[in-house]
Amino acid sequence: MPIDPANLDGLRGARVLVTGAGISGRAVIAPLHDLGAHVTVTDTAVDALARCAEAGASTVPVDDLVAAPQRLAEFALVVTSPGFRPDAPVLAAAAAAGVPVWGDIEFTWHVDQAGIYGPARQWLVVTGTNGKTTTTSMLHSILEAAGFVSAACGNIGLPVLDALRAQPRAEVLAVELSSFQLHWAPSVRPAAGVVLNIAEDHLDWHGGMPGYVDAKAQALTGAVAVVGLDDAVAASLAPRPRDGRTVGFRLGTPGHDELGVVDGTLVDRAFGDGASLVPADEISPPGPAGVSDALAAAALARAIGVSADAVAAGLRAHRVGPHRAQVVRTLAEVTFVDDSKATNPHAARSSIVAHDSVVWIAGGLLKGARVDDLVAEVRDRIAAAVLIGRDAGVIADALARHAPEVPVVRIHAGDDGGVGEDNDTAAATAAAAQVFDLDLPAVDADTVMSEAVRSAAALAAPGDVVLLAPAAASLDMFDSYGHRGRSFAAAAAALTAADTGRGIEG
Repeated sequence: MPIDPANLDGLRGARVLVTGAGISGRAVIAPLHDLGAHVTVTDTAVDALARCAEAGASTVPVDDLVAAPQRLAEFALVVTSPGFRPDAPVLAAAAAAGVPVWGDIEFTWHVDQAGIYGPARQWLVVTGTNGKTTTTSMLHSILEAAGFVSAACGNIGLPVLDALRAQPRAEVLAVELSSFQLHWAPSVRPAAGVVLNIAEDHLDWHGGMPGYVDAKAQALTGAVAVVGLDDAVAASLAPRPRDGRTVGFRLGTPGHDELGVVDGTLVDRAFGDGASLVPADEISPPGPAGVSDALAAAALARAIGVSADAVAAGLRAHRVGPHRAQVVRTLAEVTFVDDSKATNPHAARSSIVAHDSVVWIAGGLLKGARVDDLVAEVRDRIAAAVLIGRDAGVIADALARHAPEVPVVRIHAGDDGGVGEDNDTAAATAAAAQVFDLDLPAVDADTVMSEAVRSAAALAAPGDVVLLAPAAASLDMFDSYGHRGRSFAAAAAALTAADTGRGIEG
């Protein structure tokens, strides 16, 4: 019998399958046990399954279920982690067997609405291609300044279910949600939600741009929908038919029902009659992206009645987190900035335009994203570039086409040279631009980063920023974007003043 979301008592004695044994999968085990369900977790990772077994769940490898899909009919519900694509064989088999599939956020929403852990909370949802974590952190800081007991949770690291069960009880949740999580959460109706921006990302998972946009738009289904008006795709979501109120934010002068910037100060013309909030130069991180994120956070807070003074206090108190435009060192008038979280071209753009002259360290896994538009827009700000990782050649090719005057160092490690480009492209790139290839033996990722930072420092002049804004994912070389950022910071810390000074050695 299908599970009624309004009556989770139906889970008592039922068998529930959890797909995914990571952080979000493990977080649903205890609440399902609290509801009286018998929990089975499936994954491909043996170690992760062992941790779930320690938490009292039965476990089964994914391949075993796929090989015997009739077993899925034994379950009353599947709760999936966001990493599982809609066409994953285990989920397709569950759907074919008539078993409902909920995402972990969908399950969490129903648990909260049912009052399993006390009266339902206010959800303030943040999504977008870039800026989610910064905006969520800013929002949490504002809520704390306003005196709310709140939690920053979701994709930011703390599972929402853990936030619901934690003490002291959080009354307001600042919830960062990815497109994956939103895809699997059709019932979520936040008190307010924002779509910051939308650029190409995760298109393989969603089957194309329309699916990605539709998932992001799920954040706008609550009482107040907030959209970034400086982003064409996000702004286009505002007119969608809905019962609530739509508010916009922009870096320019705001109109009616908008927040924006007037004479260097953030202003609210949506929830206050031109109320001044905070000077833009007091926002951390600095630059247009930081100000835009602050406007979004302010809009969400104002939507639930937070005062202008509390917004200002919260934004002043906020400090940027690791790997998000974080200054890690200044040496010989050269600033080293870690924005390893810039894992796509859209994020890299925001990072680059915050500075006048950068030596850009980029590269990794582009995931099919295009970089030509980025390079064409920011070429006047790029003093030089140092490229690493699998798709370094793709970025080098874009620089050759749109910024041939920019000196480029392309670092090859072991046998990865030329990966991501064909020989004709590599030859054309080398011929069209100032490209210098640095070939290393088979070395680890930290050694590659050390050489990249040393090369960038040699290319930097006083006043330049050596900027790690890869425009690409990290997993071709590093364990995570955090590992990549820490590697960058360690390499910068090892430099001496003698390592700086514009020029290419060798």
